[in-house]
Amino acid sequence: MLQLPPLSLYIHVPWCVQKCPYCDFNSHAMKETIPEQAYITALLDDLRQDLHLVQGRQLHSIFIGGGTPSLLTPDAIGRLLSGVQQLIPFDDQMEVTLEANPGTVEAGRFAGFKTAGVNRISIGIQSFQSEQLRRLGRIHDPEQARFAAREAASVGLNTFNVDLMHGLPEQSLSDALSDLEQAIALAPPHLSWYQLTIEPNTPFASRPPALPEDEVLADIYEQGHELLLANGYHQYEVSAYAKPGHEAKHNLNYWRFGDYLGIGCGAHGKITLPLEGKLVRTVKVKHPKGYLEPGRPYLDQYWPIATQELSLEYFMNRLRLFEPIPRQELTSLTGLSATQLQAPLAEALRLGLLEDDGTHWQVTPLGRRFLNRLLDLFMTD
Repeated sequence: MLQLPPLSLYIHVPWCVQKCPYCDFNSHAMKETIPEQAYITALLDDLRQDLHLVQGRQLHSIFIGGGTPSLLTPDAIGRLLSGVQQLIPFDDQMEVTLEANPGTVEAGRFAGFKTAGVNRISIGIQSFQSEQLRRLGRIHDPEQARFAAREAASVGLNTFNVDLMHGLPEQSLSDALSDLEQAIALAPPHLSWYQLTIEPNTPFASRPPALPEDEVLADIYEQGHELLLANGYHQYEVSAYAKPGHEAKHNLNYWRFGDYLGIGCGAHGKITLPLEGKLVRTVKVKHPKGYLEPGRPYLDQYWPIATQELSLEYFMNRLRLFEPIPRQELTSLTGLSATQLQAPLAEALRLGLLEDDGTHWQVTPLGRRFLNRLLDLFMTD
C-alpha cells in the first residue's frame, strides 16, 4: 500500500508589474488594481473543494508564489493564511514562504507579512548590475535589492532566501562572481543560484540574447560553487545553497516526492491516494478571468500518473537532492520496486552515475554533472 507523505500547499498569485522576457510562468502584467479580496475568497473556496485530498494530514509548508505575491497587502495575506489554517491544521514547524520583488514599497511591507503569518521570504534579486536588470525586464535597481535583503534580515523572520541568476546575456566570469559576492555579503541564510535558461514561448525564445559560451558557464559554476562553500553554504539541491538548518522545507517536500495541493490560477498539485493505489495530478483554471468567474469550477485537469511514468517522475524529483535515497522509499511512495527498474539502475551503476550501498542510492559527482543523462535511463516508451 502506498504511504501518505507530508502535505504542502502551493498558492499562486498571477499578477506582476510587468512580464519578464525570460519568464514562462503563469503570470500577467497588471492592467488595473488587483482584485485581492475577490481572489482571496476564490483561493479559499478552491481549497475547500480540495479538502477531500488532505486525508487527515496537517500542512507541512506553504509557498505563495507567482507572479509577484508581495503585491498583495499584508492584510490580504493575513486573511488568506488565517482562512487556510481554519480549513487545514498547521504542523508545529510550519514554514510559510512568500515570494517578493525587491522594490522598496514591497520591502517596506515585510514586517506586515511577518505579522500576517509569513516566516520566510524569497527575494527575486537575479543580479546586482543595472544593465542586466534592464535586460531581464526587472523593475528594481541594485540598491533596492540590497535594501530588501537588509529589510528581510531585520524584521525577525525565521529565514530568508535570495534568488540569483548566472549565465546572463554576455555575462563575464568576473561579473557573475561579483553578483554572487554581493549576494553573500547580505548574509542570506538560503541562496538559490541558478543558470538562466531560454524557455519556449517567451520573448527571449523569439529573440535570443547572446549567452556566455559553455566554457565560461563551466568556470562560473565551478568558481561560484567554491565561493559559496568557502562562505559556509552547502549545496543540498541542484541550484540551492543554505546555511545549516536553513534548507527550504517546502522545496525539500517537492524533491522528496511529497504531496502538495495547488490553489490559484494554473496551480499544479500532486496527491497520493493510498486506497486507490495511485498518484494523481491536478491543474487549476489558468487565466484570472476564468478563475474568478462566478460558479465556474476551479479544477481544470485531474489525471492519474501512469505507471510507466512513475519512475521518471520520482527520480526527476529525488535526484535533484544530493542526500542519499532510501531504497525502500521508491516502493512506499510509488508502488514500484527496484526489481522493476533493474535495467536502468544497473546501467546507472555501470556508468558511475549512481552508487548503491544496499540500503540507499546516492548520485555521484559524475551523476550530478550529467543529471539529464541519468534521468534519460528512467524514460520508458
